[in-house]
Formats: sequence, structure tokens, C-alpha cells
Amino acid sequence: MNKITKVLVANRGEIALRVMRTCKEMGIGTVAVYSEPDRTAPHALYADESVYIGEAASSKSYLVVDKIIDAAKKTGANAIHPGYGFLSENASFSQRCKDEGIIFIGPNPDAIESMGDKTRAREIMQDAGVPTPPGTKSALEDVEEARGIAHEIGFPVLVKAAAGGGGKGMRIIHKPEDFESGIKAAKSEAKNAFGDDRVYIEKYLEYPRHVEFQIIADTHGNFFHLYDRECSIQRRHQKVVEEAPCPFLTDELRQAMADAAVAAAKACNYTGAGTIEFLVDKHMNFYFLEMNTRLQVEHPVTEQITGFDLVALQIAVAQGDVLPFKQEDIQIKGHSLECRICAEDPVEQFMPSTGVLEDYQRPSGPGVRVDDGVRSGQKITIDYDPLMSKLVTFGKDRRTAINKMKRALDEYIISGVRTTIPFCKFVMDHPAFISADFSTHFVGDYFTEDAKQKLQPENLEDAAMIAAVLLSDLQNSKAGKSLANVETGSENGSEWWQRRLRRA
Repeated sequence: MNKITKVLVANRGEIALRVMRTCKEMGIGTVAVYSEPDRTAPHALYADESVYIGEAASSKSYLVVDKIIDAAKKTGANAIHPGYGFLSENASFSQRCKDEGIIFIGPNPDAIESMGDKTRAREIMQDAGVPTPPGTKSALEDVEEARGIAHEIGFPVLVKAAAGGGGKGMRIIHKPEDFESGIKAAKSEAKNAFGDDRVYIEKYLEYPRHVEFQIIADTHGNFFHLYDRECSIQRRHQKVVEEAPCPFLTDELRQAMADAAVAAAKACNYTGAGTIEFLVDKHMNFYFLEMNTRLQVEHPVTEQITGFDLVALQIAVAQGDVLPFKQEDIQIKGHSLECRICAEDPVEQFMPSTGVLEDYQRPSGPGVRVDDGVRSGQKITIDYDPLMSKLVTFGKDRRTAINKMKRALDEYIISGVRTTIPFCKFVMDHPAFISADFSTHFVGDYFTEDAKQKLQPENLEDAAMIAAVLLSDLQNSKAGKSLANVETGSENGSEWWQRRLRRA
């Protein structure tokens, strides 16, 4: 296979920048694609070359295969990295790249297709001896038959879309009388999200914990795991805080899950980087959840504890290299945490927050990594995922990593939009998190209305500081001219108040 000389990154934001940085370290040229609102976005400015691909809507830009392929041909890029989201798990896109003679930095189309269909994935895992939750083996054919299976395995049950993930097309049904309405709601959402209304049901596990294993495989038959990540702290079935390694796994359970993850990758003839996701119940039984045939958002925590650059490994596999290590060479060293900094208001059900980033200052210092894709003055819209950055810390142990995260969250300054930073601080301080005794129900169990109210005093403190600054200005003003008028000049009031509040 030809060596990769120039990579077009078919994505935006922090993941586009993260991929480009590794490419530059490897001496590989980079091409960015950008939509109308991303003309001056960091990823578009960072790349060696940038190509405009359309309007703000993803359906008219980042999801248009013809535009991505044309951009690669125009710039001479001989490889495409899809990042995550958008076209990253699109088997047709992977096949199109192959047909056009462009290297797709990801798995083969067959693996993407088989693992993307959740019912097909369950069948493959069952045949490979990987544990799966009790439930239907394939998509539902008949509601009454499904109702019988639900009664057999016992309520609550989980209805899930066969064609997708990310919490879409998913419903928990607690009572038999809600079964039919739950099925209809899940099918409707699945149809809207994926164009496919097939669903299946499985047993809803008690006190579930979300644990995943990073795998990497080359085209020469070598399969490896890079250990585990704990991803249970979620809102709307989407992760907010992740860590590696998982703090509650025993050595025996870790090895059993690692073996199952490698078996899963072999079962679908996988190549490249991928993630096998499991649920672990309160009895420490584990079950296959799904496979993500791409780089994960939370991959940095694995890089921190293993020392491997996963993007560099993806590129090596894509150009046909033999991975130059053995499983025993991969060891866990230290502990790493990641907080997703999203433009969302945690007090208001994590609803998206839009606006202009009036001030954006990243934390730094020992053991702190920030993968971001935004800058001061940038407009945050609802056109794309609300993820702005990933704040990652690393320490010799979990306690050290938590302390570094708390310090870094305090240092992070973002104004203009609401973010998940207050929620991440809440997590870091919570006894359940500190003791590593929590499940995917963390938000529902602990982030109560009372807890949300405790996040509000910051607003009161801001108001008090504003009042103090006003009083100071009045006392120091001369001839009725406030210091505010002198100092702000051409600045808008919001920018000036942010600076004054930090000085206060």
C-alpha cells in the first residue's frame, strides 16, 4: 500500500485539529474542509490547505460525500481521516474512498456495516462467545412477540435502534402497559435519526456501568487492546466525564473483558482503531453493548496512560504498516481524566447554549492537556455538536488526576455561552465519584434540583462584585465621569465587565 503523504480531515473543531497535529509531526501534509460559518475556524486556519465545501447545514457540507472526495482530488490528498461523527461510520463513504483510490483511515466497509447494524453486531458477538444482554437476537418483527420476550426477561427493558447509537432511538420501558407506546416512540426517533426504524429489545441492567476497551488491529493479523476506560457519567446517554483506567475493575475482570474485546475485533475482521463498549452490572457481569468503528472522543485518556498516539497508529495501519509492538509492551502507567467542555447549560437540562465566545482562556500547567477547536470571538451556533474542547489531566494515581482536573476547571475561563464546567466541578467534588461508586444513573441520582441550585451562587457573586465595582467607580469618579467610561473605550460592556470581575 502507498505511503500516506497528504491527509484531508473530513471533520471540524477539536478532532480536526487533533488529527492535523499528529500529521504534521509525521511530516504529512494536511487539508481542511470548512463550511460557511467555519471560514475562520481554528481547524481551517491551521491546515496547510483549506477547501470550502458549503453552507452551515451538515447536510450541505460535512456530510456531502461528493464534496469531500472532490476536495481530496483537488488538493492531491491521498488519504482521508473522518474523525468521529459526520461520515466516520458511513460504510458507503469508506467504500467510495476505496473506489476512488483514496486511503480511508479507518476500518473496511464490511466491518463498519456489520458493526453499525446493532442487531447484526449482537449476532456476531453471540457467535464469537462474547456475552450480550438477554433480549431479542434480531430486529423486532412483531410487537406481540416482542412483548412476550419482554415478559420473559423481565421489566425494565431497553428498546434500542438497530441502525444507530448516541442515545437516539432508545427508550427504557419500566411497565408492561407502557410497552407499545415505548416501541412506537423509539421507532419514530430511530426513523428520524437514521432513516431506519428497526429496533430491538434487551434487558435493562441494574446499576449499569459503562466500560469500554480500546483496540487496534493491523492488516497483518495482529490484534491488540490498549486497556479500558470508564464512561458512566452521561447525560441523555452521551458521555460527559471519562477516565482511564476504570477504577473499579479487578485484574481478573479486566483481563476477561480485554480478551472479549479482542475476540470481538477478530470476529468482524477489524482493522484500525476501534472501541468495544460493555455494560457491567451490579453483580460484576459484563455484556457487549456496541462497537464504535472509529476514534472515540475520549481517546486522549488512553493515550495518556499508555503513551501511544492513536492517530499515528491509525495512519500506520491505513498505509499497511505492521504494528511494531506486542501486547505485553502495552502497560498502564498512571491515571487520566477527561471532561467534555460543551456549550450547554447543565442547570437547564443540558440544553445547547449559543452566542459569541467573548473570552476564552485555556488552563495549562503540569499534567493538563486541552484538545480544543474554538477561539475568542468565535460564534457558537446550533449547527454542530456543542463540544468545544476536551480537558484532560494525568497523574501518578486517580487522586492526583482528580486534583489536577479541579485546578484546571478553576483556571478555564469561558464567557459568552454557558458550559458544562460547573457540572464537571460538581462531579469532581461528589463523594460517589471520588469513591468510584457510581453508575450511568449518576446524573439522575445526584444532579438533583437542589444540586443545581447550588451552582447558582456564582451568579450572585458576580452581581455582588459588579455592585462593588460600581461603588468603587462612583467613589473615584471625577466631574461625574465614571472610571468605566475611561477604561472601556471602544470595548463593549460585556468584555469590560469580564475583565473587571476577574480583577475584582
